[in-house]
Amino acid sequence: MTTVPSLILASASPRRLALLQQIGIEPDHLIPADIEETPHKLETPRAHAVRLAREKAAAVRAVADASEDLCPALVLAADTVVAVGRRILPKTEITDQAYACLSLLSGRGHRVFTAIAVAGEGGKVRSRLVETRVRFKKLSRQDIDDYVASGEWRGKAGGYAIQGFAGSFVVKLVGSYTAVVGLPLVESSGLLASAGYPIHKSWTTAVTA
Repeated sequence: MTTVPSLILASASPRRLALLQQIGIEPDHLIPADIEETPHKLETPRAHAVRLAREKAAAVRAVADASEDLCPALVLAADTVVAVGRRILPKTEITDQAYACLSLLSGRGHRVFTAIAVAGEGGKVRSRLVETRVRFKKLSRQDIDDYVASGEWRGKAGGYAIQGFAGSFVVKLVGSYTAVVGLPLVESSGLLASAGYPIHKSWTTAVTA
């Protein structure tokens, strides 16, 4: 009989958890990775996203390896980077950052890079990178003031959450919507399946409306 591996989501993001749950995947453990996320000198946005996803997976893999109960689990980690050209926008924590990001994104296109990584026993890490192009409408001062007042931007890459109020700013999206939210579902389910995780195990018992 094949043993079904348990799953650790290396994130505290409720959005990533909700996306997994949307496709019937319920992580057995939530263990956020504690790593330094400052970009390296001359690091490109895509390289930054991949490095952080892999480092998060490896960090939580080390935690799992030190625990008899967690050791057999797979670790899924992700990182999202919003970029204008080679410029990596911050995960905004203060209003000045939010204003700067929204002003920069106003009326122009930008790219969202979301990398995912799956780490299994033995330290092997598989990763994928998803690139999505997004264009914002021209934002008025009122748009920006009201969005900043909402607080939705706090802790978000690029200063916005596409699944929230900022969805009204998006005039064009080419690529993966779920990647912009924080976890590309096609690629995540593919990586998990290739690592031996039964991504469809709950589907046959799901109740449809």
